[in-house]
Parts: sequence; C-alpha cells; structure tokens
Amino acid sequence: REHSHVGWRVEAACLVDSDPEAQRDGEIAGVPVIGSLDELADHVRRGGYRVVAVTPHPHWTPQVLRQLAWDLEGTSAELAVAPVLMEVAGPRVKVSGVLGMPMLRVSQPAFTGGGRVIKEIVDRVGALIGLVLAAPVILAAAIAIKLDDGGPVFYRQLRVKRDGEVFTMWKLRTMHVGADRMRSQLQNEADGPLFKIRSDPRVTRVGAVLRRFSIDELPQLFNVLGGSMSLVGPRPPLLEETLSYDPAVRRRLLVKPGLTGLWQVSGRSDLSWEDSVRLDLRYVEDWSLTLDAVILWKTVRAVLTGRGAY
Repeated sequence: REHSHVGWRVEAACLVDSDPEAQRDGEIAGVPVIGSLDELADHVRRGGYRVVAVTPHPHWTPQVLRQLAWDLEGTSAELAVAPVLMEVAGPRVKVSGVLGMPMLRVSQPAFTGGGRVIKEIVDRVGALIGLVLAAPVILAAAIAIKLDDGGPVFYRQLRVKRDGEVFTMWKLRTMHVGADRMRSQLQNEADGPLFKIRSDPRVTRVGAVLRRFSIDELPQLFNVLGGSMSLVGPRPPLLEETLSYDPAVRRRLLVKPGLTGLWQVSGRSDLSWEDSVRLDLRYVEDWSLTLDAVILWKTVRAVLTGRGAY
C-alpha cells in the first residue's frame, strides 16, 4: 500500500487462523480482513481478485502451497509467493535452473569494491556541496536558537559507527539545556531500547520547527565530510543501545551510519524498534548506488512533508 508504483493495489487479506492477529471482518494495517485461508479460493471467485500474494509464514509448507495452487485453478487469480529469503537478500537473489529445477542463488552483499569507493567519493563531495548550500539555513537556525533561550547552538552526542567504533555526532540543539537529565521523569513511548515521546516537553519552540523539517540534522554533514557517517546508511545508534544488540542486529554496524536511510523515508519516529532494525538490515544486505539515489530522492519528500518527525 505504501508503494503503489509497483502496480499492485492491496484490496483484502486472509489470515492464518493460528495467527494472533487473525480476526474475521476486521482490519490489519488498514487492509480489510475478509476471512481465513481455508476460504481463500471462495473469496477470490466472489471478489474477482487478480493476484493472490503469499507472504512468509510458518503455515506455508510445500504441501499447503501446492493445495492453494490447485484451489486457485479456474479462478481469475495468479499466485505470487514471497520467499523468506527475499526479506534479507531481495535484489541479490537470482533464479537459475539446475537439472531442470529452479534454484534461488544468493550473491554476497557488497561491503567492498568499486561501488563502495564511488559511495565514499559521493559522500565527501555531496557533504561539501550540502554544507555550502545549507550554511545560510544553519546560520539562521543558530541565531533563532540563541534568541530563544541563549543556550548552546550545537548538541553533541556519542554514537556508534562502522565496526562498533564511537564518534561524536553533531546536531543543532532542539531541547532545553539539561534535557538529558530530565529523561528519567518522562514516559517512554517506544517499544525498544530507543527513547521516543511524541510531545516531548523538553523540546523548545524553535526546536520543534527544526525537528519537523529535519534542519537539526544538517550539522551531521560535518560528520559525513569527516568520514564517520555516510549520506545514506543505517540510523546511527546510541552506545547504550548497541550493548543489547544480538549478532543479527549487530550487522547494522557493518557499514557507516547515514544522515538518511530507509528508516528516514519509511516513517522516521513513527516506526517501531523492530521495523527500524528490519529496514536497516535490509539496507545493509541490499545496498547499491541505485538504492542510495532512490533514498536521497525520497528523503526530500519526507523532509518537506515532515511526516513522522518529532
């Protein structure tokens, strides 16, 4: 539903009866639930649906999928199956035949090579150009911060970069001085190790505007220019956050953190912890120069709309 350009429009969903989210005549993620999988073929015949898309779930054994394909014979729908592998290695998966049997072949992720060299060059040049263009905006924001409460213009925070090394990340200050000490008095609204609150009383009047349009992030261009960050990458994590990483989540640290990324163009602060991790891991596994270009383009739209920023 979020990517209508792919040519599919999600009309309805059928859920596995054992799924805890399964409910008849309800909704899931804004999609009407029209019944269980046992009734799927009947719903397809009545609704005239053109595609039945199967998403990863333990329910889908080879025997169950085969039966579903048989049930859909004679209907208007084709069957599309999303393998579990596609969540981790989508663009790196190729289908080839071996002795007449279709095989999914997975190439290794590109952590080194010519593409990475080009990315480094684009980062440095892009950051330099970005700083020149953003200088008037940063200056105006700095003046507004000073006039608002007279406190420091910049906020420095320790974050973790590639290979688990710590660096100092720069932002324009959007909270009252001493806001970190007030955190224990507030109710966390996030579902993971991140601290998020939609109407944070620590945010200043000027800070709210800066956050809405991500102006407070512009000083991170200095981090990109210095090589600690990239223009596009996973979200730069806090040091205490990484202490709870399991080996899978730690793969976020295989590449440089980014000024923007899939998390930035997919909801930002509205994302759950699990969704944020999933998007970061997808970026790490599926990185390409084309993906970076698409994310940068979508970032412009996300910043202008201010969606998910708080």
